[in-house]
Amino acid sequence: MTDSSYHSFRHDGVPGAPVVMAFHGTGGDEYQFRDLLRQMLPDAGIVAPRGDVSEFGANRFFRRTGEDVYDMEDLALRTRKMLKFVAEVQANYTGRPIHAFGYSNGANILASMLFAEPRMFERAALLHPLIPWTPDPQPGLKGKPIFISASLNDPISPLPQSVALIEWFRSQDAGVETLIEAGGHEIRSSEVTALHRFMDASNSLETIR
Repeated sequence: MTDSSYHSFRHDGVPGAPVVMAFHGTGGDEYQFRDLLRQMLPDAGIVAPRGDVSEFGANRFFRRTGEDVYDMEDLALRTRKMLKFVAEVQANYTGRPIHAFGYSNGANILASMLFAEPRMFERAALLHPLIPWTPDPQPGLKGKPIFISASLNDPISPLPQSVALIEWFRSQDAGVETLIEAGGHEIRSSEVTALHRFMDASNSLETIR
């Protein structure tokens, strides 16, 4: 069993298949992406933790002090705690690759983990992340498959900051794939299709649209 400090949904999947860790958005929970993952990757294991921070009753993975203002000390603490959880998942699924994706707040905690310990994941997808600072260089991201999706009119994750994050990952020599389309902060069907392709490593988008 993994660290009980996180409520989580767990599904072992087929032995040898990748284990996908899914990180929900603000107000979501461990079941937000369960059905989507079962449809996309029926053989995969699934581990989906529930954020342990409450913002007016909405589940999150770290605190913020205002809209787009992160509590950086809390983010650092929660990142270390989640990295410990991921390490325990790895120990439970020895020999199986760990893939991950996150949406919105879930993408942000996943990004923070990638900045700190990119070796924890074989590949990672960030859907509508918002990282309002420039991370320190991370040589461990070289060659790491990273997918980032964004929207032209996203009021939560403004496009200039999404593009800045994409360029930062590219500057670390990560294997960056992107999808930028019209829309807001919602997950569109085109993103689901692109995420599916990326998570089973069958295709490459490598295009900003």
